[in-house]
Amino acid sequence: MTGFDLVSRRAVALVTFCLLAGIVGCGSKSDATSATDAVTTPVVNRASGAENAALPSDDNLLQQIDDALEYTYDHRRLSVGSTSNDQAAWQIVHGALAFKREFLVSDGGRDVSAVEYILRGGKMKGLDLRRGDLLDEATKRYGIATVIAEDKMGQGHADQWLGYLSDCHLPLDEPILVEGEKHTIADYIDQAKLDVHKNTTLEFSWTLMALTAYYPTDYTWKAGDGSDWSIEKLVDIELGHNLDSSACGGSHRMTALTMAFNRHVDAGKPVTGVWKKLEERIKDCIAKAHQLQNPDGSLSSNYFARPGKSADLAVCMGSAGHVLEFLCTALDKEELQQPWVKRATLDMCKTFRKTKPVDVECGALFHAAHGLVLYREKVFGSRTFGKDSAAAMTAAKN
Repeated sequence: MTGFDLVSRRAVALVTFCLLAGIVGCGSKSDATSATDAVTTPVVNRASGAENAALPSDDNLLQQIDDALEYTYDHRRLSVGSTSNDQAAWQIVHGALAFKREFLVSDGGRDVSAVEYILRGGKMKGLDLRRGDLLDEATKRYGIATVIAEDKMGQGHADQWLGYLSDCHLPLDEPILVEGEKHTIADYIDQAKLDVHKNTTLEFSWTLMALTAYYPTDYTWKAGDGSDWSIEKLVDIELGHNLDSSACGGSHRMTALTMAFNRHVDAGKPVTGVWKKLEERIKDCIAKAHQLQNPDGSLSSNYFARPGKSADLAVCMGSAGHVLEFLCTALDKEELQQPWVKRATLDMCKTFRKTKPVDVECGALFHAAHGLVLYREKVFGSRTFGKDSAAAMTAAKN
């Protein structure tokens, strides 16, 4: 029995929750803010002494984080297939964002690595990978293309699959089977570079995630129409967007931009020009997340826009989880141990405990889980999940 399929079997819903599995993923630009606006209530920003309230020990915090992650990994099992009880690609790829190649799905009753399943050409609802443009006439090398889905089962943003898969540490020469033909991740990346000019919404968050995972931040290239592009150009375009009207309150955008910034700094490159502007934006969003934090430690249900807390745990998990994911990308180990960040992390663990008995929406769940994974890695060190992960990876290849 999976955590996503059993809501109809439960007589009593313990929590009023979003049951959108298989229908929608993260909010689109048009509904990113309105969904929370309708249900959030303004709150007093600070309770007296809240910042100095007693916090549990580090051992206890680690235990709470691991409990949330272990339950999610072990009991929120998704399945691949074509029935109404099987999950869609957008749900499964979000799970891989949190747990990387260890994330398991059920394939005909056996647990397999979701990432390995995709790499081996496995089928799932909404996974629309196809042969792209001819990249090299001499070798007959083709790219890998995909499209924005209209049915909410597949890719919801340009390069979303590629962005999340790139965060699973796949090398450029990693083999991937598409429509029965052998490709590599490099074919996927090169197609994205060719198609960059076709992105009419100018939403490059996931493109940035992917390109900065493989190329230095001063990288330049030519798109399919001959126009000149660079990673710095993508950063500049992303900074030009209004966060409040962006998907999920701009949290996706800020997480991707912060990943690019971290890679720029880690490479020892100067923080000038667009990178200085980005540094200031990151600091501003960190300050806003702190300023808008609710007295109980939860992060605002209105992302970076204004204070507020929703009565709906689904909204709380989604908004706070996305912002926590950004914070854990932006802050270092010492900064993550500040009391206000600890309180936000503890509140997220509490939300995970409250939602154990019910089905949860995958976008909210796995972005929040990814935030906890990042916190754990930076503060306490990384860990593995699942005793049978290695066997499942092998099973996916067979």
